[in-house]
Amino acid sequence: MNFEFEEFNSPEDIFVYMSTIAPPMKNMLPINSYKGYIFALIPLNPTTGTLYLMIYTKGKLDGKMLEFDMNSKKYRIVEVAERTDKNYFVVLTPKRNTIADAAITALEKSSI
Repeated sequence: MNFEFEEFNSPEDIFVYMSTIAPPMKNMLPINSYKGYIFALIPLNPTTGTLYLMIYTKGKLDGKMLEFDMNSKKYRIVEVAERTDKNYFVVLTPKRNTIADAAITALEKSSI
């Protein structure tokens, strides 16, 4: 597997990025909070699954679902997705994620 990286300053920046690349009418998106990083892995070559873009920032997110307002660039924890004018992020916090582990290892090696 190969990885490309794009670092952001905050989770809000990642939410803006993810909101703009999401297919139209899709307002529920996954985001990972794992091993000190908040990130999304985007397959750049879906047919082979060998190249991924990791967009990330350092940090941790709590909550199972976050409502994000693109205009104010603010998010909050919610129990249910109620509004079509907002984007929602489901925070995934896996116990183990081998693709994320490989991406984090490659990222930390490239930062040295």
